[in-house]
Amino acid sequence: MKDIIIVTEAAALQIKDMMKENEEENAYLRVAIKGGGCSGLSYGLGFAHEVEEGDTELVQHGITFLVDKESAPALVGTVIDYKHSLMGGGFTIENPNAIASCGCGSSFRTATNQGTPEEC
Repeated sequence: MKDIIIVTEAAALQIKDMMKENEEENAYLRVAIKGGGCSGLSYGLGFAHEVEEGDTELVQHGITFLVDKESAPALVGTVIDYKHSLMGGGFTIENPNAIASCGCGSSFRTATNQGTPEEC
């Protein structure tokens, strides 16, 4: 089976820095989708302290990521990266399942999940 998410080394280094800054070195990083955003779905990234029933655990670059069973199908093959630019830096998410997205880059929809669109 294809990896649910692929995390680049640049993204992992940034996540590790954030974990240290927030004293969350022992936490998991939960990657999820939820309804919302102008295209219907949006991404969620956050620290978690417990594995929930149905979670998939993925270890990449020394970080344990959790993906819930509802989010997993829409995230298969998604690449999480961190890009630096003259204007600063930020996480980028490239999801091969997205059939539409909006300009903000954090909202999308898939062929099987329309989500609940909202104003950006």
